[in-house]
Amino acid sequence: MANKLISQMGLPPSLSHVFSARNILTAKDALSLPETDLMALLDIDIALVRSAVASISEATCPPFQTGLALLEEKMKSGGHLSTLLPGLDNALCGGIPFGALTELVGPSGIGKTQFCLKLALLAALPECYGGLNGRVIYIDTESKFSSRRMIEIGEGSFPQIFRLQGLAQKMAGRIIVTRPTSISEFNDSLQQMKLTLLQNEVKLLIVDSIVALVCWDNEKGTISSRQSPLRGSLSFLKSIAEFSRVPVVVTNQVRSHSSDDTFHYIFKGHRKDTSNSERSESHLTAALGIQWAHAVTIRLIFEAHSGHRFIKVAKSPISPPVAFPFVVESSGITLLNQEGISVAGSEINAIRCKGCNILTQ
Repeated sequence: MANKLISQMGLPPSLSHVFSARNILTAKDALSLPETDLMALLDIDIALVRSAVASISEATCPPFQTGLALLEEKMKSGGHLSTLLPGLDNALCGGIPFGALTELVGPSGIGKTQFCLKLALLAALPECYGGLNGRVIYIDTESKFSSRRMIEIGEGSFPQIFRLQGLAQKMAGRIIVTRPTSISEFNDSLQQMKLTLLQNEVKLLIVDSIVALVCWDNEKGTISSRQSPLRGSLSFLKSIAEFSRVPVVVTNQVRSHSSDDTFHYIFKGHRKDTSNSERSESHLTAALGIQWAHAVTIRLIFEAHSGHRFIKVAKSPISPPVAFPFVVESSGITLLNQEGISVAGSEINAIRCKGCNILTQ
């Protein structure tokens, strides 16, 4: 807005010409000078200068909105993608929110990709069956996407629907899978994403997982320790969510912090040294750092301990800290308790693979 031309602000033509003749062309040029300097430079009286500055300021400043107006706008443009897990949907006030960044964080094999496959299926299903009747962009950096598994989830979840001839193939055809192998390739694909989202009626964007790209580029030596390779990607993912009003779901892996201050990414393989495995699992943390954690709107932690797997709503602007025990079946993830279990204090952000029960019974 600072570079908006004064000639486009509706000032009287004679006054606009005076600004132009003195090479004061933009709002920034005019508002950067004291009123007395403008008066001397333009050779006009102070009352006219103040009137012009007020008009330029009004045209430059973005319009204000009341809290009520923001709420009404949110309700009109909002929405959720249901997970078909009633307890989790209730905790999230409807499911995975449109126009926001939702993160799934947890160790490899815990169920994050199973969750993503079910979401992809739900976004692609026709509206008459409870879906969004749209396309899905699935960025699969670890080659974990399986059409066969997704169809199995569909047959287990909607047996009456998937008996219809050709429906399974139609659903699979609505999911666009890409497999970038570097941060630069990933960023290039994001640059084309906004147009693709609009032209192809995309209703869901999934990145599974983003941390693998960083790990691979580090192994290749293409990223220095001082670089922040995901800063641009993070900003662009958030802008895609807000611009297109679709849910954006990104999976994040975990790492363990050993005593030598080096990080070990659990998804790259479990260590064979059993004496160190318990220590590593007791210090699990999300692989991406604080900047990433602050940027996501919803964080769901997947963990396993005490003989059960849990989904924890660790971060949400509207949900209490709660955990849901779950199992992975042929139909996908199933919650064992729809009411959820309250989580005490800072334990909501802990990530465990085994050990004592941290949940408040």
